[in-house]
Amino acid sequence: VPFGHRLPILTLLWHKQSSCHSLQCLFLSIIDLFSSSFFLSFFLSFFLSFFLSFQSPFWILSMPSEEMARGLMKRTVCAKSIFELWGHGKSAEELYSSLKNYPAEKMAPFLQSNLTYKIKVHTFNKTLTQEEKIQKIDSLEFLPFEGKVNLKKPNHIFWLLEDYGMDPNNIPEQPLDLYFGRWIANGQRDLIESYSVKRRHFIGNTSMDACLAFLMANHGRVKPNDVVFDPFVGTGGLLIASAHFGAYVCGTDIDYNTVHGLGKASRKNQKWRGPDENIRANLRQYGLEKHYLDVLVSDASKAIWRKGVKFDAVITDPPYGIREATRRTGSQKEMAKMAERGTENHISISSNYHLSDILFDLLKFAAEYLVLGGRLVYWLPVYKPEYTEEIIPRHPCLKLISNCEQTLSSHTSRHLITMEKVKDFEDEDRDSHILDSQYLPYKSHNSFREKYFSGVTKRIAKEEKDSQK
Repeated sequence: VPFGHRLPILTLLWHKQSSCHSLQCLFLSIIDLFSSSFFLSFFLSFFLSFFLSFQSPFWILSMPSEEMARGLMKRTVCAKSIFELWGHGKSAEELYSSLKNYPAEKMAPFLQSNLTYKIKVHTFNKTLTQEEKIQKIDSLEFLPFEGKVNLKKPNHIFWLLEDYGMDPNNIPEQPLDLYFGRWIANGQRDLIESYSVKRRHFIGNTSMDACLAFLMANHGRVKPNDVVFDPFVGTGGLLIASAHFGAYVCGTDIDYNTVHGLGKASRKNQKWRGPDENIRANLRQYGLEKHYLDVLVSDASKAIWRKGVKFDAVITDPPYGIREATRRTGSQKEMAKMAERGTENHISISSNYHLSDILFDLLKFAAEYLVLGGRLVYWLPVYKPEYTEEIIPRHPCLKLISNCEQTLSSHTSRHLITMEKVKDFEDEDRDSHILDSQYLPYKSHNSFREKYFSGVTKRIAKEEKDSQK
């Protein structure tokens, strides 16, 4: 569709008071919108003003039709609402001029005498009294509305949106930008509350925040009838988000108690897990049990799948060694002894599973078992003072699509890495990292745990010192 024929759209993104929508995670929102538009088979365009307004919760987009806009809102968890933009200005006068220049033939279908309407006012970073809102609505009386006002069930809702910047300590007297448009649809932010970990039946120490889980599913372009796999499944939070979008889900984890819902509970004031606390029960809680394939006790360092098995997406959060141990079965000495005895009847023991090895095994698995065009989405922990793009693990079969940072502390963060399989896996790709000249820089991931806790120790010492002053 030619750009000139596209529909000007205004999207309101809700950054404030949200763990995954602060400006540090702004790129997550961008990728979320682009990934969501993929399902509608169109490329999402941003007007030039978008690139100049990262500090605004209002983004001006361009897309082929209203139907596409509604479809976009059915996927994204980043956007609060989407509007057909009728006018925009840096002042009230500019807005009014913009509205007067908006084509009358585009307004007419929504202003007819047999249609009811309502106008609402929303301000970002400033609170207005009801009287002030009414005054602003009255100032729009030049618009040629022919229908009646209906505040309860109008046919169409129009919004006057005012942006007062992002600094709550420096609120300008007049808005920085004003927008007026027709409401089209709301995003899927209600899912964050509906799938909140706080009310989930089965949780663990590292259960993924619902918002981030849905973002990861969108980054993975999960769609109905896909098969999605999580090799570090834990309590299955990532499976739930993928199942919501219609995928069939499965996973593995080395922790027998977690997979079978046994042992101590992670929930406050509960000592032991109940008999029905498991991943399957979580999917049943949300009416998604039909999308559950299975979860298995398995070591991620040793692939259990036969050749020919393919997944549409691998979405996971590998253990960092902070709140969950990084383990794999066997050790060098134990494996040597077993080889000498030549027997398989033994009880597996576990050894440390270095983070660099976890990441390479994960990429190798994705390269071999993803369908061509399938996506790997995972979190990479990073010690910020030493971060460079060179430490992001690579594989010849996988192309890096996006790299989004989420700050954890002053010295650590984690990056949401999205990769896409662009080449069929061959035997020579199995140990590609050994030939990788950048392999040594990846080894720095192994000391992330020590660096993380060194920062915590320094912070505690500083707080104790300050309290003694």
